[in-house]
Amino acid sequence: MHKHLQILSLLLCFSAAAATAAPGDLLAGYSALAGRSADAAQGQRLFTSSQGGEWSCASCHQALPTVAGRHASTGKRIDALAPAFNPQRFSDPAKVEKWFRRNCKDVLSRECTAAEKADLLAWLISLKP
Repeated sequence: MHKHLQILSLLLCFSAAAATAAPGDLLAGYSALAGRSADAAQGQRLFTSSQGGEWSCASCHQALPTVAGRHASTGKRIDALAPAFNPQRFSDPAKVEKWFRRNCKDVLSRECTAAEKADLLAWLISLKP
C-alpha cells in the first residue's frame, strides 16, 4: 500500500466518524507512525526556521500561528493554523495530509516525515488562547 494511504488509513482509524478527527487523534497517529512521542519544541523550531529554501512555515502562517496569515507569493488570506484559534484546523485527515504534502514540499523540498508532522502538530496544539 502506498505510504500516504497507510498514513491516512491509520489516521482514519483514530476517528470515530471516519470523516472527522480531533487534532489529538491525528497527533497520536503521527506519533505512532514515527515510533516516538512528539516534541513540541522541535515542531516550533521546524515551523519558524527556514529549512534551506526561501520560505519557512511562518512565512505564510506567521511566527505565532494564532492569527490569520497571508500566502507569501499570492497574498491570499490564510486563517489561523493553531486548532484552539480555528476549530476547523486538523479536523479532516484527508485535508491534513493534502496540506502537509503541499506545504512540506514548498518549505522542505520534500514531504514531511511522520515525526515532523507529529512535532509540528504537538506545537500547534500547545498554543492556547
